[in-house]
Formats: sequence, C-alpha cells, structure tokens
Amino acid sequence: MKQGLISFSLLLLMFMFSFMYSSTTAAQAPAAAPKASAPSSKPSVPTLPQSPESSSDSAPDDITRILKKAKTFTVLTRLLKTTEIMNNVNSQLITAKSGGLTILAPDDSAFSQLKAGFLNSLNEGQKIELLQFHILPQYVSSSNFDSLSNPVQTVAGKDPTRLPLNVESYGSSVNISTGVVNATITGVVYSDNKLAIYRLDKVLLPLDFFVKKAPAAAPVMAKAPKADKEKSSAEDENDTTEDQNKSGAVTLISIPGTTFIMSLGVAFVAGATLFS
Repeated sequence: MKQGLISFSLLLLMFMFSFMYSSTTAAQAPAAAPKASAPSSKPSVPTLPQSPESSSDSAPDDITRILKKAKTFTVLTRLLKTTEIMNNVNSQLITAKSGGLTILAPDDSAFSQLKAGFLNSLNEGQKIELLQFHILPQYVSSSNFDSLSNPVQTVAGKDPTRLPLNVESYGSSVNISTGVVNATITGVVYSDNKLAIYRLDKVLLPLDFFVKKAPAAAPVMAKAPKADKEKSSAEDENDTTEDQNKSGAVTLISIPGTTFIMSLGVAFVAGATLFS
C-alpha cells in the first residue's frame, strides 16, 4: 500500500515537472522575424528635402515658381527668362496632352564651376542650344532612367556627333555624359505626371561647342589657258594671209612716203618698157 502511494506520488511529481518545463520553454521562444521585402531593381533618385510637393491630379506649376521654391537655381532661371525658353516650356506643358517634359537643372553651384566668362562668350543661339540640351521631350520618372536608349534625344536634337547625351543608371545613381563633362543627378526637384525636374551637379556642355569647324574654302577664279589664246591669234593671222593671197592684193609697208616712191618706180619701169 505504501509502495503504491510512493510510486503514484513520484509519477505525479514527474508529470508536474514536465508540464512546468514545457510551459517555460514556450514562453521563452523568440517571435518569428518578419519577411524582408526584396530590394527594387530600378534606380530611384532621392527626393530633395526642399522639393515642393507634387500632385499627379493637378496641372504642372509654373517652372519659375518651382525653381524659386527649390532655391539655388538663380542662374538657370535667369537664362530661361532672357532666352524666352521659359515661355515655350510653360506653353508646351499647358497644351501637351501626353508625353510631358523632363528638365535636367544645374544649380548655382554647377554654374560656378564653369570657366570664368564662359556664359558671356556664348551668342544668343548658343545659349538657347545650351538650355535645350538640358530638356528631354518626354516625362521620365526617377525609376525609369534605365529605360532610355542612348544617345538620348533632347530638345536641341539627337546628333551623336554634335549633341551626344548618354545616361547610365546604377542602383540609386544616375550619371549623364556629354563627351565633355560627366554629371550626376543629385535629387528630384519636382515630379508629377507631365513634368519632372532633377538637380544636376554640373552643367551639361554640348560637344558641338568644342568641335572646331573648318573654314569654307574661297572660290577660285578660272583662267583661260594661255596656249589656247596664242593658238587662236596664230589661226587668225593665217586666215588673213590666205584671204589676201586669194584676192591678189599687195600689202604695202605703211611707212610715211614709202608708198609714193614705190608707185613712182613702177611707173618709170613701165615707161621704159614702152619706148624700148
């Protein structure tokens, strides 16, 4: 009887100990880690802290106002106004139903890296080409730069020998090369469904500005061959001689008094012949 109670008590203690151990282990088990999201394969340019808010439901804001809100675009804004490119771009954004525009905007720090007096050395046409070289005739979102085909067409044109523009994207970095400079997009200034403005750390200089153009050759005046002229004069003299021989005419030497003496000599010979 006592042995049965002891065995039962031992079994009961073992069961209670096993239950307590399993409860403690379950309470100490770590929670499952959340699944990590796969990184995006497309590059995404970071948005600048001072960028104005954009809305895909509203029309694009005036570009001048956007650049003023973003700050440090004083030189670019002045060039856009003086060349009247600003008016053309704003008009195109208002009337465009699809496509949109992308502006690669160098900040004031980028313009300060140019050689002193460079902008003043450009004529009006070159300033317009320089600004058009920074505008793409299509909307490109920050994650779609890798979809562009090189060389990329700009408003200035798509001539790989004069205006090459190549875009390379690596992760969150977008680099742009013109054959003269290599620039990097440092952030998004503004973006909606029609207009995208990106900040550049350098001014995109077209290769066309630095290719020396050969001067046009001066026209050469054609000269008549001298041999032909002399040959023509000789032929004219021969023709004159032949005409004189055919007509029986005698050429007299045109020395003053000579004609009269020769005529008197002929008359004297004729008279002598008659009286002989």
